[in-house]
Amino acid sequence: MSGSTVELTKENFDEVVSGGGFVLIDFWAEWCGPCRQFAPVFERAAGKHDDLVFAKVDTEAQPELAAAFEIRSIPTLMIVRENIAVFAQPGALPEAALEDVIRQARELDMEEVRAAVAQEQGGARDGDE
Repeated sequence: MSGSTVELTKENFDEVVSGGGFVLIDFWAEWCGPCRQFAPVFERAAGKHDDLVFAKVDTEAQPELAAAFEIRSIPTLMIVRENIAVFAQPGALPEAALEDVIRQARELDMEEVRAAVAQEQGGARDGDE
């Protein structure tokens, strides 16, 4: 997978994303102008970061995945680390901004992230009616 992107489908999503690694997901569609502008930026980043998984979800071909992640506008970039979505933002990022997001995601303390998620989930359950 190094230096290229993986096309995510509902059939291979769990296998690719749930491996516990570091996955960048580009939600896009063929008709979307900003998606076409972002595609080469995403591809170049994939070439630079061959230790990460770069994946694309065609929201037209995979509406279930787009719905599952509540994708409301495209392109949307999502980063999943160790099965936790640590970043999600709509819009076509310039190359420097994408590199900065990748750097920040690499620097996350995943122990802290897991603790915060656990606390948030516990709080949500306590506050649910």
